[in-house]
Amino acid sequence: VLFLDELPEFQRPTLEALRQPVESGRAVVARANAHVTYPARFQLVAAMNPCRCGHLDDPAIACSRAPRCAQDYQARISGPLFDRIDLHVDVPAVSPADLSLPPPAEGSAVVAERVAAARAVQAERYARLPEESRIHTNAQADGSVLEDAAAPDEAGRRLLTEAAERLKLSARGYHRVLRVARTLADLDGANSVRRIHIAEALSYRRLAPGR
Repeated sequence: VLFLDELPEFQRPTLEALRQPVESGRAVVARANAHVTYPARFQLVAAMNPCRCGHLDDPAIACSRAPRCAQDYQARISGPLFDRIDLHVDVPAVSPADLSLPPPAEGSAVVAERVAAARAVQAERYARLPEESRIHTNAQADGSVLEDAAAPDEAGRRLLTEAAERLKLSARGYHRVLRVARTLADLDGANSVRRIHIAEALSYRRLAPGR
């Protein structure tokens, strides 16, 4: 797991260097006389405030440049890198009253069991592939393998097509929605990808800043 806190604060070349390993799971170092490839499959987790001051959602203490400051701050992340992040989750500020609430009913151990069960389903699904093209998770599925594993029902396919046109999804974004939907179906214990899984997967997509 690679965790980057305050993502826009990293230098642009550093962030752009992540694009290839995030996509392919390999890092290629090119020099004049040789190209060397290293395994680099990792899970990228990033966090950021909506703007530099972090108070965009509170007009009482937000800076005088809002909302322009948020647009400039978020635009430090390029569209291609933004497109490679599967899950975008907004986390609102926690109020003092919320701090005294009891913990959620579903604890981490219960969630971990569901994740482990979904991973086992995926490992079994892809164990049927030839050895030379063997993968283990939905995140690695591509081409015909992804089409076979994540083909949605008719309602789901219509929703994905309409959303792809309306949101101007790239081919990469389209396939990433399918991978996420397949994983949501696995977590749900469903054999097929349904409209509800496509809808939830789409809810995690965000347009790149400035679009």
